[in-house]
Amino acid sequence: MIDPVAIQIGPLQIRWYGIIMATAFLTGIFLALRRAGQNRMDPNHILNMVTLIIPAAIIGARIYYVIFEWSSYQHNPWEALAIWHGGLAIHGGLLGGTLAGVWYARRHKLSVPLLADILAPSVILGQAIGRWGNFINQEAHGGPVSPEFMAYFPDFIRRQMFIEGQYYHPTFLYESLWNLAVFASLMWYWPRKRFTGEVALLYLGLYSVGRFFIEGLRTDSLMLGPVRVAQLVSLLLIGLAVIGIWYGRAKTKTNIPRR
Repeated sequence: MIDPVAIQIGPLQIRWYGIIMATAFLTGIFLALRRAGQNRMDPNHILNMVTLIIPAAIIGARIYYVIFEWSSYQHNPWEALAIWHGGLAIHGGLLGGTLAGVWYARRHKLSVPLLADILAPSVILGQAIGRWGNFINQEAHGGPVSPEFMAYFPDFIRRQMFIEGQYYHPTFLYESLWNLAVFASLMWYWPRKRFTGEVALLYLGLYSVGRFFIEGLRTDSLMLGPVRVAQLVSLLLIGLAVIGIWYGRAKTKTNIPRR
């Protein structure tokens, strides 16, 4: 088992989860700065936005999680503020970050669809990196699996997914690999996009397809009655992406001048 504490100086602990998340944010920011420059947008807008988007995403992820896990906090509401005890939901983070980004774009009269296209590859790459924080914490895993199944994975993953005498699905790995594939797809598709905003919509659709199936394997899903919340949201986002891409392409086609 990997020690979740990377560095300890007296009472101060620096955890691998924090290091991995910081790496995810910094990698995403660097990529977004490059994409902004390539699309004739002042990179300073990216730097200014992330000072809003990152805290908004963390707050949104926490609020979203607490809402669906309120039964765990109703007897001690102050515990809802203890973010260091874990409990962040990516869909809440996306919502919080999106609201902050749209507010900034509107205030500075920037194109929301263009910003969304610029940021989408950064977000999915950050998600791919961030999932390894779940690996270190032995969380966000799936149900029990046999030793024979785990034999297909590298030794360091087998050891970390052996929890209290049982092997578990390394769903963090499935999602990380899926997100890397989505990232590669978005970067490949960028020069081929038909309208501004299509890359962002493609991100929503592709990420949600993978998340829908992987969520079905997890044991820690947020629930709304008998329904897994992440699967429900994934279906809604897939629908939004399909409709958005169809509408955007139809609108682009009607704007092509006839000769």
